[in-house]
Amino acid sequence: MQTWINVAHLAKTRNLNGRFVARSAAGLPFLLEVGDEVAFVPPQLDAPRQAVVSDVRLIDEYSAEVAFEGVDGEAAGILVGCHCLIPRDSLDESVFEDVPGMWEGWTVLDAKAGEVGAVSDIIENPGQDLLEVEKPDGSTVLVPVVDEIVLDVDAKSRVVRVALPAGLLEL
Repeated sequence: MQTWINVAHLAKTRNLNGRFVARSAAGLPFLLEVGDEVAFVPPQLDAPRQAVVSDVRLIDEYSAEVAFEGVDGEAAGILVGCHCLIPRDSLDESVFEDVPGMWEGWTVLDAKAGEVGAVSDIIENPGQDLLEVEKPDGSTVLVPVVDEIVLDVDAKSRVVRVALPAGLLEL
């Protein structure tokens, strides 16, 4: 079975011609390129589940204006909010040197609770990666690596700043 990795989030439509503003996921640089096969997650009714990237215009290191073959204005509106997954083996492994896997041992700080613990593992799932965080009491908590939760990754101080949903630490 092929491993897919979440590389981008479709933040909004750019115009009525099926273009998007896409932002990189999980602290990665922007990785989508023309010709990439993409799976949209979660799948949406009345919209393609997969497409091929037809155009990429970088906005900055972490975002771009993107178009996909066969995705028109109506389908584009439905796909806003989806994540773009691409086959991991289509990527140069060097893109992972400074991101998620390198977070092991890094401190996780929540905006409200303060220090949560240290990253002990990265669990890769088709929909999203999860940080396994070992709390000071030895128990673990799984933190989804999504833009809404991971606020900042500070490589210099080896800190991942998060905004955890209420109740997550009690699970």
